[in-house]
Amino acid sequence: MDRIIGIDYGRKRVGVAVSDPLGIFASALETVHSAKIIDYLKKYAESENVVRFVVGYPVNMDGRPSEAAKDIDIFLKHLKKAFPDIPVDLEDERFTSVLAHRAMIDGGMKKQDRMKKESVDKISAAIILQSWMDRTMSSRGTK
Repeated sequence: MDRIIGIDYGRKRVGVAVSDPLGIFASALETVHSAKIIDYLKKYAESENVVRFVVGYPVNMDGRPSEAAKDIDIFLKHLKKAFPDIPVDLEDERFTSVLAHRAMIDGGMKKQDRMKKESVDKISAAIILQSWMDRTMSSRGTK
């Protein structure tokens, strides 16, 4: 079954999300140490048919890449080298951490669990992926 992977890359941790087989819903999958993300994705791709990566890209309010974009650019080079045949799309990640915290509160997650940055990272990845899927589906009219 085809899967789209959403990625919220950070210097220390990377949030990973995955689409359902139909590419309609995104689910938080895992939080992985940044140094191990390529190996994690390779192992995941051995068991699932990954057809696309959607990577959150940090931009300022004026639409220009933020300072953190330099780290993402380096990661993107490694990702494209490791998976040359899988397309990579970028998705604006402004406000995803705020939205992730709101989703955890709305979902009834306890304050102690909301304090874990790992939870925020993987939920942010799901928000990034869901945003991309919603936008691309609406622009095509269907999936």
